[in-house]
Amino acid sequence: MGTTEEGADMATEEEEIRDKMIDQATQAELETQQTYTPEDQKVQTNELLSTSGKTISAQTTGAAGEIKAEDFAQKAPKAKGPAKGYQAEKTAPKVGDAEAAEGSLSQGSIMQAAQGTVSPASLAKAATATMDPRATTQFQLEQLLSGIEDGKPLPSWASPAVRSVAGVMASRGLGASSMAAAAMTQAVMESGIKVASEDASRYQTLQLANLSNEQQATLQNAATYAAMDMANLNNRQMAAVNNAKAFLAIDLQNLTNEQQSKTITYQSKVSALLSDAAAANAAKQFNARSQNEVDLFFAELGANIESASLNRVAGLKQFNINNKIAVDQFNAQMKTTKDQFNANMRLQVDQSNAVWRRNVNTANTAAQNEANRLNVMNLLGIQQNAMNNIWQAYRDQASWNMKISENAKDRAHNAAMQSAQIAGDKDLYDDQYDDWLTIELIDNFFTGGSSNQTA
Repeated sequence: MGTTEEGADMATEEEEIRDKMIDQATQAELETQQTYTPEDQKVQTNELLSTSGKTISAQTTGAAGEIKAEDFAQKAPKAKGPAKGYQAEKTAPKVGDAEAAEGSLSQGSIMQAAQGTVSPASLAKAATATMDPRATTQFQLEQLLSGIEDGKPLPSWASPAVRSVAGVMASRGLGASSMAAAAMTQAVMESGIKVASEDASRYQTLQLANLSNEQQATLQNAATYAAMDMANLNNRQMAAVNNAKAFLAIDLQNLTNEQQSKTITYQSKVSALLSDAAAANAAKQFNARSQNEVDLFFAELGANIESASLNRVAGLKQFNINNKIAVDQFNAQMKTTKDQFNANMRLQVDQSNAVWRRNVNTANTAAQNEANRLNVMNLLGIQQNAMNNIWQAYRDQASWNMKISENAKDRAHNAAMQSAQIAGDKDLYDDQYDDWLTIELIDNFFTGGSSNQTA
């Protein structure tokens, strides 16, 4: 009764396994747990460049910003009171030598070369990894063998080999021997090694791909930071050059203005002394003339001095206007240069961010294509493996039916041979017994009854 129930249970399990293999062989798409879904890379905030600290603003220009024309305006000297009467008898004082304006460079006009340093983030580090235990055949084989438990059906990957070995051992009459058990164990190990090697190869491929992606990301980040360091160094150098040029231009303009002021002052003194000397000579020359002529001469001299003063004031005003125009032009040019630099910097930052996003999208597309290829290969592998198992099951069933038929005929033949042998032995025994009885009767006949009595 127990054998019948066990046979029914085994038939039910074989039917379930066959149905499962048929479902896998006709499976149209992978299930959720069988599908490999790649994780897309996302653009992080710290991976994108910004224009912060890379553009010139009004707060960062400092002393190199706009200059004011009022700082360079020239003012006419104020009169120190009414002119004193001309004394012809006084001698002209000595004027002395003209003084040349001497300038010195301000601290801001001395350019300091910008020194750059390599940031730690721009140094690429080699990505290293240790062997994942899951990528070894030993680990995968242990995982497969751990699924084999006493009293439970063998896994689908070990059943075909065990059934084949059991059939061979049964055909040799060694079905319950230790040799059969050792052969089944060997078959399970050999079947598991191929599956474990394939699983370990999958983990090795995945680990190598992750290590390669990590190294590429590290090199890309280091190149980005190195380019940023170089751009920062160039920006600091350009800013230092522009600042030095601006301060040098201011120093030269101040020196020019001071020289012009000293020249005009010296010329005024010379003119005044010459006028005084001319007046003295005129007074001596025209001493015999009337006082009215002398007064007329000084009146004309005063008019000439006033005209010269007006011309000098007009010249100062014209100089201040020209200087204001030049300052406005310089400020406009500086603003245009700053705006152009900021626009170029923003364009470079936007281009770098666009290239980075394009690279991330390309990597995500490649990962998705690889995942699709792996999923198709997995689906084909599942279908092919299930089809192979179905054909193997059909072959095992046919072989089993043939062996059952042959074993039944062998048992019937052996039973017939044993029955014939038993019948032959019975006939031989009857013949030998009859012969023994005959001999005994003959012996009793010749020996007589006494021997029978004695016996």
